Amino acid sequence: MSDYLVRALAFNGNVRAFATRTTETVGEAQRRHNTWPTATAALGRSITAGVMMGAMLKGEDKLTIKIEGNGPIGPLLVDSNAKGEVRGFVTNPQVHFELNNVGKLDVRRAVGTEGAITVVKDLGLRDMFSGQTPIVSGEIAEDFTYYFAVSEQVPSSVGLGVLVNPDNSVLASGGFIIQLMPGCDDETITKIETQLSSIEPVSKMIEKGYTPEEILEAVLGEGNVQILNSMPVAFTCQCSKERFGAAIISLGVGEIQEMIDEDGGAEAECHFCLEKYYFDKAELQGFIDEIKEQ
Repeated sequence: MSDYLVRALAFNGNVRAFATRTTETVGEAQRRHNTWPTATAALGRSITAGVMMGAMLKGEDKLTIKIEGNGPIGPLLVDSNAKGEVRGFVTNPQVHFELNNVGKLDVRRAVGTEGAITVVKDLGLRDMFSGQTPIVSGEIAEDFTYYFAVSEQVPSSVGLGVLVNPDNSVLASGGFIIQLMPGCDDETITKIETQLSSIEPVSKMIEKGYTPEEILEAVLGEGNVQILNSMPVAFTCQCSKERFGAAIISLGVGEIQEMIDEDGGAEAECHFCLEKYYFDKAELQGFIDEIKEQ
């Protein structure tokens, strides 16, 4: 099964829901960054949340999530858009601990319990929307639940999970977001709370082969879910040599000449996908000529 996401409504439109399988997507991030299991779980949960939050956008809109706790993995960054494209990295990818007291990867210890989640949305307008809330648990799902309630004032339940194989590869990854719409009645809320209290961890559902549709059925109850649409999900980076070239040009003649004189060229590396781009002496001189012609 390839990674994909579904959007849905439930309980006569009083609830909107998203669910996704991100096993291959998080696996690609793990391979590129050589993350160790606890760091993989933190990054994977964040990427999964980013995919679903991106699905709440429209058209060319995009968002950036920064999770900056006081734990050893350091800041964690995720970019996503409305097309199911996502990328992310963690500052210190080689972080791992023994399982916590409930037998799970100790993401809280890696992320830290103090700090903030910041979400910046680029909606194609002059000003970007930015929301920030404190980290409340370090487990990430609970932190996003708090973010939605406080920053966007939408009562939500966020479930995120990643299972890692003994060889550090990703066994299963996915998640769901359930959001209550204005006017949702107490009876519906009680039904959802009852379901949530009895479901398996989302990573276990993915491991068992549950589809995103089946995850929502498990979370919201059979017969209550109306699937609206679906879209593929993938780790996708928008970096290119042209973009890095434009960034070098913005440095100005002095710095570019320094690159030529001291190094005879320049190498740039993308933080998100670790692709490297090399610019030789002639290319750098061409940038200088371009600046002087302006």
